[in-house]
Amino acid sequence: MTIGDLEVGAQARVIGYNKGSVAYRSRLLAMGVTRGETVQVRRMAPMGDPVEILLKGFALVLRKDEASAVLVERIG
Repeated sequence: MTIGDLEVGAQARVIGYNKGSVAYRSRLLAMGVTRGETVQVRRMAPMGDPVEILLKGFALVLRKDEASAVLVERIG
């Protein structure tokens, strides 16, 4: 499951990155999307692009490709 698969309000824990997401990986890591972090989907555009998540107390907006690069497991 990826962040892009979550619905608004869902919480999940980051467990890694999809293979082939090398282009986004370093950028997302620099923004704090690291393994073990909890994210919550706050808003999503009608076509699913972009996605706003809550991470470490701040809002982060990801493009659909970036959101689908992050593997998560649902919590709660």
